Amino acid sequence: MSVERQAQIEPLVQESLVHNTRVLINVQSLTASIFGVGAGILGLESYAGFLFYAGFSLITTALFFFLRVMSASLNLRRAGKSVNVFETSIYFRSPFEFWTGGLVNGLAGYILTWTLFFGLVRA
Repeated sequence: MSVERQAQIEPLVQESLVHNTRVLINVQSLTASIFGVGAGILGLESYAGFLFYAGFSLITTALFFFLRVMSASLNLRRAGKSVNVFETSIYFRSPFEFWTGGLVNGLAGYILTWTLFFGLVRA
């Protein structure tokens, strides 16, 4: 079956893509603040703090992928649809947005809570 025909049979609904992106951004923003608390309490400074944020943000995205995206793809495959289990473009606009969008979206909250708790612990 051609790609155009498949898109006509099962179109991507824009509202669903926006909802999925919004849920992912909410999860990443919340966890970024929690990671900021952790980095502040641990007393991380400079590059160590930013590497802490980048590493845990990617871990959070990977967990979200395995628990939500991959499980939904497996359910579609069990239902008889031909779906690539590792494909994120079914649920999100692009793989780049899925994997790296949280790094930018949660950075301000991370820095805010990081510096707040760093100052509280060191005071």
